[in-house]
Amino acid sequence: MSKFIFITGGVVSALGKGIATASMGFLLKRRGYNVIPLKFDPYLNVDPGTMSPFQHGEVFVTDDGAETDLDLGHYERFLDISLSRKNNVTAGQIYYTIIENEREGKYLGKTVQVVPHLTDEIKRRVLLLEEDGADVVLAEIGGTVGDIESLPFLEAARQLRLERGFDNVIFVHLTLVPYIKAAGELKTKPTQHSVMKLREIGLQPDVLISRSEIPLTEDVRRKIALFSNLPERNVIEAQDVDFIYKIPIVFYNQGLDRIILERLNLAVMPIKMDDWIDFVNAYDSRKEEVTLCITGKYVELRDSYKSIIEAFNHAQSHTKIKVNMKFIDAEEIEEKSPQMLLSDCDGILVPGGFGKRGIEGKIRAIQYARENKVPFFGICLGMQLATIEYARNVAGLDRANSTEFDPDTPHPVITILPDKANIRKLGGTLRKGAYVAKLKEDSLAYRIYGKEEISERHRHRYEFNPGYMKILEDKGLVLSGLSPDKKLVEIIELKDHPYFIGVQFHPEFKSRPLSPHPIFVEFVKAMRKYHGYKD
Repeated sequence: MSKFIFITGGVVSALGKGIATASMGFLLKRRGYNVIPLKFDPYLNVDPGTMSPFQHGEVFVTDDGAETDLDLGHYERFLDISLSRKNNVTAGQIYYTIIENEREGKYLGKTVQVVPHLTDEIKRRVLLLEEDGADVVLAEIGGTVGDIESLPFLEAARQLRLERGFDNVIFVHLTLVPYIKAAGELKTKPTQHSVMKLREIGLQPDVLISRSEIPLTEDVRRKIALFSNLPERNVIEAQDVDFIYKIPIVFYNQGLDRIILERLNLAVMPIKMDDWIDFVNAYDSRKEEVTLCITGKYVELRDSYKSIIEAFNHAQSHTKIKVNMKFIDAEEIEEKSPQMLLSDCDGILVPGGFGKRGIEGKIRAIQYARENKVPFFGICLGMQLATIEYARNVAGLDRANSTEFDPDTPHPVITILPDKANIRKLGGTLRKGAYVAKLKEDSLAYRIYGKEEISERHRHRYEFNPGYMKILEDKGLVLSGLSPDKKLVEIIELKDHPYFIGVQFHPEFKSRPLSPHPIFVEFVKAMRKYHGYKD
């Protein structure tokens, strides 16, 4: 029988519940337990796939093609596992199921209510992971205690403790302990009120994780413990850190994993963390520096590129090269000279995205990288725009474009392929999830991966138009990665360039702290060489 840990948050949102959950999972996994995480999102969208990145950050994609919350990226990276659509459940999915069940008569004419029907469906989603063999299920409930949207999820958690027993279900609550600079004090009142609100709905936290800018004093810790009805050792400090992968070490040093295991009556088995500590120390020992320019249209919210940022963090630790990321709005490049904005770049990245805004600015950035031999990396849309730029400026295909941006283009080098190609998984017209590609042996892609066949995750609608494969190849564009049936272009590159590669997929989703994605590692090395560092 599985044990269950519910993680909640209070005071304000964006405190880092996902990272805290992933860090707890990391420690429990290192103790020898099979840990399966679950993210509950209280919003009514079925998934975040149609939400603006400005609203909710990036959309993380799993191997099975699920569009999920970005916290699943943290879970995968910390736990070094691959998750599925079962690991992210939204209120929209829950209500959708309830309505379908009601229409099909599954409730036998009963009045359908939040309790028990909604809460039963929430509990069913949790217990599905028990069937997958979880020793411990980590269920993070999104939002903030007090939000009306999250109440059914909290009520389901309360019921599950009642049904499974006190020793099998625990609650971990994450709150903010603000530092008032003018008074020179940490204030516990917001935490007290947050715990009070949690207890009003029947949940007594077993562990309290306190986010703060500065260390908690003994008096503050004692006060929080007293008003939260907890032993002092169960008040865990989560001071701000400069590298999120330090959090498991911070928690371990305070005995959080021991507290959880003892509370759940689980054996405290030996733990090994030397490789993780080495990874963190390598990041802290970075000396050489390069500048990466990321050209996109969601640059105001860095969470829009969360997995890309983390993939570069993994590569930085592996190479011990510090990558200074400079985010540039693509529309700004449309208005100003690329030379003015990109001249200090050691590498240029054009990430994925949807919509027409900023497209020409990104194409100008790609042209600058190609002509000036600046290391270039295009992801998804970035690969498509690199194809368009090459078609226009090298192959001489005037007004070449994607039909997404110009339906009347005379040269649709990027377009939607017929559905009969049978290339799409469930999810409308998007090609989502893991697909296999085969690499040409004499190519940069093959040298990076070191193997002929790869599997990467996709999330896009438009494809490289196969009618232009030979035309662009004859003009020097290298199609170094193709689908097994050779109908879909997965990777493009240039031969006469120090590092120029575009990929139709999202390699950032598969990068891990201890196994960084090779494309990011080699890109960082190329930037180092371009900067002028000697071996």
